[in-house]
Amino acid sequence: MSRPATDPVDPAAESEPLRRVREGTGLLTTAALRRVDAELAWHRELPAEERSWMGLVVQAAITSFVSWYAQPTGAPTGVSDIFASAPPELTRTISLQHTLQLVRVIVDVVETHSDHLAVPGGERDLREAVLRYSREVAFSAAEVYARAAEVRGAWDARLEALVVDALMRGESDDSLRSRVAALGWSGHGSALVMVGTTETKLDDVKAAELRRATRRAVGDSLVGIQADRVVLVLGGAGDLLEAAQSLVPRFGPGPVVIGPLVPDIAEAGRSATAALAGIAAARAWPQAPRPVQADDLLPERVLIGDLSARHTLIDQAFEPLRASTGSVLETLSAYLGTGRSLEAAARSLYVHPNTVRYRLRKVAELTGWDPLDARESFVLQVALALGELQDGPTP
Repeated sequence: MSRPATDPVDPAAESEPLRRVREGTGLLTTAALRRVDAELAWHRELPAEERSWMGLVVQAAITSFVSWYAQPTGAPTGVSDIFASAPPELTRTISLQHTLQLVRVIVDVVETHSDHLAVPGGERDLREAVLRYSREVAFSAAEVYARAAEVRGAWDARLEALVVDALMRGESDDSLRSRVAALGWSGHGSALVMVGTTETKLDDVKAAELRRATRRAVGDSLVGIQADRVVLVLGGAGDLLEAAQSLVPRFGPGPVVIGPLVPDIAEAGRSATAALAGIAAARAWPQAPRPVQADDLLPERVLIGDLSARHTLIDQAFEPLRASTGSVLETLSAYLGTGRSLEAAARSLYVHPNTVRYRLRKVAELTGWDPLDARESFVLQVALALGELQDGPTP
């Protein structure tokens, strides 16, 4: 870079501007630190040790300007060099916005003192040099932070993929909590996992758009993209089922399965396991709603060998019926075994049809599944079969 055009300077006096600027380094540093503390609230909130490091940074910036002013044809020192005197922890505390505010204050201080530092007639030359220097440092800062953001984004994407994979495998330990915390997971509220597919694998742009959409929908989110399969881990204190419903259009055609709600991210593996089993079994129920909850696919999941679905049906349907009184289990078995006919079941049991109807209402109260509904009676029939098989052959 060449020096800004100015009126010719007497060669004998050419070093005088530089000498005056060098001698004013201490004055500029003191004035800049005073202004930084007065005008930048974030600086005042820093711990005492970090404020002392900021003093080194400001001094380095002033010194860097003086060095460049001595040889203005070279490139100004970059932001990374200015912050080199401070420990790495400080550079992670100071954002790009903070850095640019810092540069603005330093430039303003030098401009304010330009009349005192510059030789008579050289004030404009000094001001233009300050502006050129600040512009180059600002560009350098933007480039440094952009590279850091790109690296951080790539690292976060890899870490996010590892966390989602761990959840899909059912892993849950302290390292998982620390990993999700590193990704910004607040841990407030419950969690669930939803799984679906896309027509084609999402590219970087569409994946970034999906991440933005999930973050708008819920307080916490993780996105896993595995070929054409998309896994969303949703968390927060709001209505996660409603949020999951709003994200369904982000998936391609085909089933979208929502795993059960769990108390926190540590148990999200259970929701993920159920959602994955649901995706594998969903083809067996072509009329399933979209999205469908994994627990609504329990019979189909049993058919593909999902042991958790088997245990759930036995625990939530068969066992309560077996433990009940009033021939409820016997009545349900008769109703299902006679083609779901109230009259036929009543004849086989030698009771009135209203008695059968009353007992079937008890079934719904005990299990949550209504035997008078076609789909739910199928669920109950599978549960009864599993319970009988569990008990083994009759001697």
